[in-house]
Amino acid sequence: MNLKDTIDFHIKGTWHTLTKMYNRLAAEHGSSQTAAYILVNIDKEGTPATKIACRLGMEATSLSRVLKKMEEQNLILKQVDETDKRIMKIFLTDEGIIKRKFVKQILIDFNKKVTQKVNKQDLKIFFKVLNTINELAFQENPANQ
Repeated sequence: MNLKDTIDFHIKGTWHTLTKMYNRLAAEHGSSQTAAYILVNIDKEGTPATKIACRLGMEATSLSRVLKKMEEQNLILKQVDETDKRIMKIFLTDEGIIKRKFVKQILIDFNKKVTQKVNKQDLKIFFKVLNTINELAFQENPANQ
């Protein structure tokens, strides 16, 4: 089988293209795709840093670096959870809320472009296939056994 015919090749290529597009847009606003995804994954009542890492598939050390930069940019603030001192919760600042709205609009706009080109049935199949691939990859990871 030619590597360009594999599912992995197409997923990775598409993800790389999306990453470049979102990083270019984020860079225009002094940010990164990773920081943007963090912004949209912080709940109003604060989100534990470990939960953000899990949602984004990030290692704790990588997340810590990005969170530190975001804190320096006054987008987030860190706060120890009042009920469980082991948990570090991440909250959006007023500036973070503004940036989050901007990021959400970019995501919505791009998804509108996709849904204008791809019919609902094809998208439904696409999501079903991605879910199946994700489940199979999850099962192949010994850490998940």
